[in-house]
Amino acid sequence: MNLKDDKMLRSSLPKKESSRIMRSLARMLRMTVIYVLLVLLALFLMGPFLWLLSVSLMPGRNIFSTPPAIFPTFIDFDNYVQVWQFMNFPKYMLNTVIITVLGVVLNVVLASLTGYPLAVFRFKGKNLVFTLLIATMIIPSYTAFIVHYLTIQGLHLGNTYLGVVLPGAVSVFNIFLMRQTFIHIPTDVRDSGKMDGASEFRIWWQLVLPLVKPALAVISLLEAMSFWNSFLWPIVILNDTELYPLAAALTYLNGQFAYNFGWIAAGTMISVLPIIILFLFTQRYYMEGLAGAVKG
Repeated sequence: MNLKDDKMLRSSLPKKESSRIMRSLARMLRMTVIYVLLVLLALFLMGPFLWLLSVSLMPGRNIFSTPPAIFPTFIDFDNYVQVWQFMNFPKYMLNTVIITVLGVVLNVVLASLTGYPLAVFRFKGKNLVFTLLIATMIIPSYTAFIVHYLTIQGLHLGNTYLGVVLPGAVSVFNIFLMRQTFIHIPTDVRDSGKMDGASEFRIWWQLVLPLVKPALAVISLLEAMSFWNSFLWPIVILNDTELYPLAAALTYLNGQFAYNFGWIAAGTMISVLPIIILFLFTQRYYMEGLAGAVKG
């Protein structure tokens, strides 16, 4: 390398370093703007929840006054204490837990049992069956209320927990999610089970299900939120108010204490807190399961 080339190389180094610094600053600025926008969007979406939390901490305050009270002037848990004393929350929570556990277990088992053959078996009409299942997703669920009610009454399951759970025991979305997940299971897993003489049910239970835990977590979380917050159907099918889940039981507060919205807000916060905690602990599996289904 001659002297002229050496000088040109040295003169180009500051320019490259400056260009690299500018690109780094531009990237940092872009990421900062993106994160600020995401934080603002999160606060906007959390607005109703934060307002409800604020109202629950304002005992004896008219939230519809002018100007409306958005933020509590002081933190007070009187609403929570009073509403807990007024309602039998442990009883309603137990009802909700029973309904939720039954619904989650039935959905996980039935969706897995339905999605597995649609993914790995070969039989005539398989694609037609899957297409018809997907086509039913366009039908609004509330249009089947009368059919569900007549069916539950015909099975003599009215005013029972099973009557609340059975119409939502399996959903087409859950079947689709499990099918898309099972498709990506290597065929060697099933072949190894067959070589050992295992039945299809044993292959499904012992070999395949442990490999699709993220998808099972997605179904469990979605159905847990659905059954925990179920409102209209339990009121329709349950005659005994002592069997109501939390969301349905809170209608008493709305009907008897509409003037005291602080009680209603406190009761609502108590009812949604367990499902929020559940989501925080399972969100990693939820994202992994959805990512796998979308990839499929």
